Amino acid sequence: MSIPKDTHKADRVGAVKLARVLSNVISPPTMFAGTGLALGVYERGWWPGFAWGAFYAIVIALTPMLAIVYLLRTGRIGDLHMSATHERHIPYLTAAVSGAVVYALLALLGGPALLRCLAVFTVITLSALGLINSRWLISIHATAAAATWLIITLVFGTTAGLVALPLAVLICLVRLYLRRHTPAQVVAGAALGLTVVLAMRAAGCFVV
Repeated sequence: MSIPKDTHKADRVGAVKLARVLSNVISPPTMFAGTGLALGVYERGWWPGFAWGAFYAIVIALTPMLAIVYLLRTGRIGDLHMSATHERHIPYLTAAVSGAVVYALLALLGGPALLRCLAVFTVITLSALGLINSRWLISIHATAAAATWLIITLVFGTTAGLVALPLAVLICLVRLYLRRHTPAQVVAGAALGLTVVLAMRAAGCFVV
């Protein structure tokens, strides 16, 4: 893979800067957190649902992000994008463990079924991504974007899915534009997200 366009600070201007901001802001933790909030509110209503969704979002999104910040500060990873495969091991493990903890607490406390499904999805995909990334830099942005789009479509309907689709495509294109991933890595990431969601749907998850 060629050198990413945003590797050097001097290059982070114009379209490259905008693409980098989009990639950082609409990140996998952000997508999972937003999906969790939406599913919680959908199943349990505004206040109880928002509380459940916020609990999911905080644990799922904040824990891996704190791990990444720690790794950045200690020099164990070079940047937020973690372009080297070995830099992603600890964040992936942290996210998978966080998903398992969230599922256990949701099951114990009677949390929303949709959030329990989302927690299982997190464990499965992050474990798979961790294994794949030990050999190959698959795109977690593409995994999260494709899965988020499909979950929104299944739960909220076709219209909501059509609204979310351009954003999912944009995230994948941004990763390609920044040269953070090859087309094969983006396609593989999207395929993983879609496959896991569809398999879970067949098992009874994300059904409303």
